Amino acid sequence: MTALSVTTYGVDADAVVDGLVGEKVASRIAAKDATLWGPEAESEASIRLGWTDLHETSRPLLAEIEALQAELRAEGLDRIVLAGMGGSSLAPEVITRSAGVELTVLDTTDPGSVARALADRLDRTVIVVSSKSGSTVETDSQRRVFAAAFEAAGIDAASRIVVVTDPGSGLADLANEQGYRKVFLADPNVGGRYSALTAFGLVPSGLAGADIAALLDEAAAVAEHLAGDVTDNPALRLGAALAGGHAQGRDKVAIADAGSGIVGLADWAEQLIAESTGKQGTGILPIASGDVDDPEVAHPADDVLPAIVGSPAEPPAKGVVVDGELGAQFLLWEYATAVAGKLLGINPFDQPDVESAKIAARGLLDATPEPEPAAFTDGGIEVRGSAGLLDGVTSLDGAVDALLGQLAPNGYLAVMAYLDREGDDAGLADVRVPLERRTERPATFGWGPRFLHSTGQYHKGGPAQGVYLQVTGTPAEDLAIPDRPFTFGQLIAAQATGDAQVLADHGRPVLRLHLTDRKAGIETLRGILR
Repeated sequence: MTALSVTTYGVDADAVVDGLVGEKVASRIAAKDATLWGPEAESEASIRLGWTDLHETSRPLLAEIEALQAELRAEGLDRIVLAGMGGSSLAPEVITRSAGVELTVLDTTDPGSVARALADRLDRTVIVVSSKSGSTVETDSQRRVFAAAFEAAGIDAASRIVVVTDPGSGLADLANEQGYRKVFLADPNVGGRYSALTAFGLVPSGLAGADIAALLDEAAAVAEHLAGDVTDNPALRLGAALAGGHAQGRDKVAIADAGSGIVGLADWAEQLIAESTGKQGTGILPIASGDVDDPEVAHPADDVLPAIVGSPAEPPAKGVVVDGELGAQFLLWEYATAVAGKLLGINPFDQPDVESAKIAARGLLDATPEPEPAAFTDGGIEVRGSAGLLDGVTSLDGAVDALLGQLAPNGYLAVMAYLDREGDDAGLADVRVPLERRTERPATFGWGPRFLHSTGQYHKGGPAQGVYLQVTGTPAEDLAIPDRPFTFGQLIAAQATGDAQVLADHGRPVLRLHLTDRKAGIETLRGILR
């Protein structure tokens, strides 16, 4: 059996685990018992439990993926771009980075990011367009601009586009009409954030060169144990650790790595936990920590549980250590999150607040309103805020102080950057840890619009504990979206404005900073926010 362990320190989960064993929660999940989460969740749960046996049901995909990869390589096509958001991109990113193979993950609408992806080895590129619904605006826009670029270069676009989608989606119909290279239909009974071992995780990863058969083997090796009604079931222990202390106020989990060899698991788990639990005014806030030395892990507050992946030199005084191979970890965290949903009394398979920001952005694009005037501009940074936040404030420093002053003793700060996460803007992420030290509260950092498919659900549906710092920037150059009345620059601006609008409508404090000069503005912010 593949080694998989969950060890708790300073957290008494035994009584909770005993209760879960008594209710046969693990075996009922494995048997796809949709009644576990209550009558209101039953209809959704009945079509969302296909993930429990993907280590078996995804096997037929392996030969198809291997055959397509061989075809592509024979044609000299060795660069894979993935156009996908949330559950369509996070697992493939972890899989390929951990395997050390190249995959260009395009999960942004920043025009600079998209232009850079278009300019890189187009002659050797295949794009995997990945969307369950087929209607995701980001993914559709990326498909359009790549198709146009292929045609402009004299390349048959259809031969370079591979689609992963659910049966019956509009994208599946389009792919068949256009004659795209290959269409992979995923299991429709698996939600996006539970889809790591479906076609959504396996197709782009396998085409990029990762050993996806090994992932299924790793999951298969632990599946029986995770389905067992026994007290040493790692999923029950992790689920109990995540949610068992929730009633006592421990409602945040900081996920850090300690030599596991897995790259970026926290980013994948962040979406899984935030979207699954952050609703009805409750939930568990995941913090994707960079290192075991980060404040929320090394010196956690009483409401934060460190979860360390790998083998730390010293275990946490209070926390949980999770060790195992990547395929096993995927299945473990999925089981544990479903268990946590049971303990919290919520449906872990819906995401009722994700659509709100999308609807707001769509409305802004349709209306093309005039930009909201800034409250003031300081050093080339336009400053806006939710109602009352900036009363009497006239400086950037003062605006930041006003936002941080709204932090409650059990609160958190979310930094939301609608910028280029892999270009010159990447350094802004460095502000997260200094902000934690400054506020002595947990801070999350999300790149927009990527995080809208992840922690965005928790921001709006979870407890009203957060304060929100949004950073946007004027692009150096915009990029048109073929056959659309808006550009990538207009799309990302509408997504940011829509997100801020919905947060403000929920009564959340929001400070919006727009960088008219990105490079200078980021340097200014890195100085002010430390």
